[in-house]
Amino acid sequence: MRENEPHQDFQVGDVLRVSCPQTRARVAHVSRFYASVEWPWAQIDPESQFRWNGQRAFAVSADSSDWTMSLFKTTPEPWNLHVGDSCLVGIPETLVRIIDIGSYDPPRDVGWLPRPHTMLVVVPADHPDAPSEDDGDTIDLDSAAPLAIELMSRG
Repeated sequence: MRENEPHQDFQVGDVLRVSCPQTRARVAHVSRFYASVEWPWAQIDPESQFRWNGQRAFAVSADSSDWTMSLFKTTPEPWNLHVGDSCLVGIPETLVRIIDIGSYDPPRDVGWLPRPHTMLVVVPADHPDAPSEDDGDTIDLDSAAPLAIELMSRG
């Protein structure tokens, strides 16, 4: 699937190859647990009931499941970032398996624009057979990020 193509009919169990080219972002905040970057692909939704701050947080521990399960990665890694730094954010080519699909009509209010219609919950393709949603990450098919998604095998 290429950017701006119609959504495929993905199914739970499908294996996908996912990637997103790295894009420059600025580090906005660093704490003991997270480094937050100004998210380059979404805009704050002024009509939202949520107050998203325009940032995405990345765990600063390489052992954290928040880091290991996140599709998006930073270069350099979050534990090497400082406030004001410039970094790259993207998805290295990754094989994932869909474990759940959320469809929303009207689109889901999440705090940013565009509001998602369809979100895939995914885990690494080689993850054990009985994952929970907490084990994975989401792919927003309506994201402004230039995602490349290719169906590799039907579940």
